[in-house]
Amino acid sequence: MSTFSIAIHGGAGTILRSSMTPELQQQYEQGLQAAIDKGYAILETGGSAVDAVEAAVSSLEDFPLFNAGRGSVFNNKGGHEMDAAIMDGRTLEAGAVAGISHVKNPVQVCRAVMENSGHVMLAGAGADEFAKTQGFEQMSDDYYYTEQRYKQWQEAMKEGVVQLDHTDKESKKFGTVGAVALDKDGNLAAATSTGGLTNKKFGRIGDSPIPGAGTYANNDTCAISCTGVGELFIRRVVAYDISCLMEYKGLSLREACDIVVQDKLVKIGGEGGLVALDKHGNIEMAFNSEGMYRACKSSDGRSEVLIYR
Repeated sequence: MSTFSIAIHGGAGTILRSSMTPELQQQYEQGLQAAIDKGYAILETGGSAVDAVEAAVSSLEDFPLFNAGRGSVFNNKGGHEMDAAIMDGRTLEAGAVAGISHVKNPVQVCRAVMENSGHVMLAGAGADEFAKTQGFEQMSDDYYYTEQRYKQWQEAMKEGVVQLDHTDKESKKFGTVGAVALDKDGNLAAATSTGGLTNKKFGRIGDSPIPGAGTYANNDTCAISCTGVGELFIRRVVAYDISCLMEYKGLSLREACDIVVQDKLVKIGGEGGLVALDKHGNIEMAFNSEGMYRACKSSDGRSEVLIYR
């Protein structure tokens, strides 16, 4: 039987045991476990890698503790602008949305963009309009409201700053969710989704919806989903760089991830991490921060749900 695997993340950053209650840790772990189980069940029954990453990321988007979908942070105007992408490693087709505001699961709209639009990326009001034409339910602003996110926004507004997904300066988190998968047919896929930065202005877009920066999949090399300071991941073209190191220098997935995450990103102040899979089913969950919400499950028996370094 061919190896099949899935790995997910729910963001990285300064995530410390000392600032986490047992109850909150359990909630995060349950959210990760539910998402990994949904994706793995699809792979186990012969489903595609694209189906698996879409299902896993949708589950994370529905979980309000993660900064994506329902748990998305507030922008400067008190609304929500979500970014997401999905990519099929078999065909190199991709779909992405940026600054979409009123859908429950941005990653599902990305799948529709990839398959039904003839385009790769749609943004803003146009992305919302496309979602309507595809029959996606339009959510009210109340759907995205959580007390935690509202307090973060009020704090950022008071200080006049754009800030990462965090509740205090000692516990910053880069709020993004993502998944990578390898199916029984040997196909890879990746998907990433985020609510971006608290109090962000001017239609800011991070790396998550950009193929090659925060999301990438290629059957010949790997599938990658990133989380971190988006601007720096864009500048380093992180996801594609890992693929290139494997394709052109013959490096292993682990070697390529180590060079990019622990060296190239660090040199420009890029904090964060990623989940990665290669065509052999090898899993890497690399990060240079204090922690990363992450999980993986493979047909070879590996099954992990982790938070801290």
